[in-house]
Amino acid sequence: MEEIENKTELTPKQIVEKLDQYIIGQKKAKKAVAVALRNRFRRLKLAEEIRDEVAPKNILMIGPTGVGKTEIARRLAKLCGAPFLKVEATKYTEVGYVGRDVESMIRDLMAVGYNDVKAEMEEQLREKSVSIVEEKLLDLLVPGSGEKDKDKKKDAKAEPLPQGLITQAGENGITLDLNKLASSLQDSLDAANTAAAARQKSDEEKAEEERNKSTREKFRTMLREGKLEDREVDMVVHRSVGMPSMEIIAGGSIDDLQNSMQGILNMMNGSGRGKKRSVTIREARKILTEETLDNMIDHDKVADEAKKRVEQSGIIFIDEIDKIAVHGESHGQDVSREGVQRDILPIVEGSNVNTKMGVVDTTHILFIAAGAFSVAAPSDLIPELQGRFPLRVELESLHKEDFKKILMEPKNSLIKQYTALLETEGLKLEFTEDALDKMSFIAEDVNSKAENIGARRLHTIMEKVLDEIAFDADEHAGETITIDAKYVEEKLNDVASSEDLSRYIL
Repeated sequence: MEEIENKTELTPKQIVEKLDQYIIGQKKAKKAVAVALRNRFRRLKLAEEIRDEVAPKNILMIGPTGVGKTEIARRLAKLCGAPFLKVEATKYTEVGYVGRDVESMIRDLMAVGYNDVKAEMEEQLREKSVSIVEEKLLDLLVPGSGEKDKDKKKDAKAEPLPQGLITQAGENGITLDLNKLASSLQDSLDAANTAAAARQKSDEEKAEEERNKSTREKFRTMLREGKLEDREVDMVVHRSVGMPSMEIIAGGSIDDLQNSMQGILNMMNGSGRGKKRSVTIREARKILTEETLDNMIDHDKVADEAKKRVEQSGIIFIDEIDKIAVHGESHGQDVSREGVQRDILPIVEGSNVNTKMGVVDTTHILFIAAGAFSVAAPSDLIPELQGRFPLRVELESLHKEDFKKILMEPKNSLIKQYTALLETEGLKLEFTEDALDKMSFIAEDVNSKAENIGARRLHTIMEKVLDEIAFDADEHAGETITIDAKYVEEKLNDVASSEDLSRYIL
């Protein structure tokens, strides 16, 4: 929980700084996203009467492919502790409208929120579960060695003399019935023998218990030292069947229908109860930890917290929204696209959606839409949907200076990725400054002559430059290869100079 609280304290400047570690340029888009994210946290601090009136300012990001729209959304997902979901508008535009219904994005977001909250609660209980899991592992390793409740010993009470034993009591003394006395003595002897046998059995049980306890403690020591990790044990693995998905009724995809039907069949035939498997202690620890944590958490509490987070701070990123924009007159498949827009509209405006974990109000969920809009324009969206995305940010095309920064500066830049990959073979790569300049120039040049695919062009260039080196890397273990401008020219000049070839190769 503390980690989430720390994330909510990020200022817009701090959010932009963190995005700068992975994404080059696009200051306007980063600023808009940072402010929108910060406003989500500001709103939660308002008084309840005004909080409900503050509507989220949804964002529409416009720009060519490969300039960072999706990457901004992906990194934003890791930055914020809020439930986050990325969907593509085109998944709802299948011919005949057989794709998933639009409301499924809310059900998916709810599932994300539930898993996030569940993971947090499990993390809080993980330390507490260690001792419980250890005892269960010892039960598997040393069956019957666990502590058992022992029957409490009953205090022996002196039995009164049996009735009728004294036949006469007077001045001359006491007259006893010898037959009854003999019978009484025999009963006492039998009772003493039984008690002695019980004590012997009890002593044997105690000795066995002590031996088991000693063995159990030896195994406990070995277990904690990690000496038994590869030892195999037999255990019953329980598979969580759960409730069948309600998307059978709500209109899910074929996959959802199949999964739900399988879940119902498992519940009917009892196949989800458990299956005996032979697993190593390492695997058994993972399985038992999951089962123990699952039993320890309150699932109703998880669902309530997830619903609260989704409604108050959930974020949905809708990619490829330009693909459902209708250009010109509506006919044929365009009618279906406009229909999808009208289905998305009430969710963006605010509506109640049924999910397995309750009814979710979408009024305060933040929607960020993105598209290249190379064919259609934002104005081709239906007016009502346009009005629900008041903030519009245009992302800029990338140039050679940007490409050079992308190659070098991000936390996990392309140069770092390819260098690390080849280091696994014992081969060290070094890139000169002029080599980076040359690759950046060619990327800009080819983008201007062929299709502009933005930073994705760098992937194809890097693959082409390092094609032979990657193929023969195992033969050059221990060597250092320097990539300079001359080497880049040899690999790319012929391709880049031919516009026809560059369309296909780069």
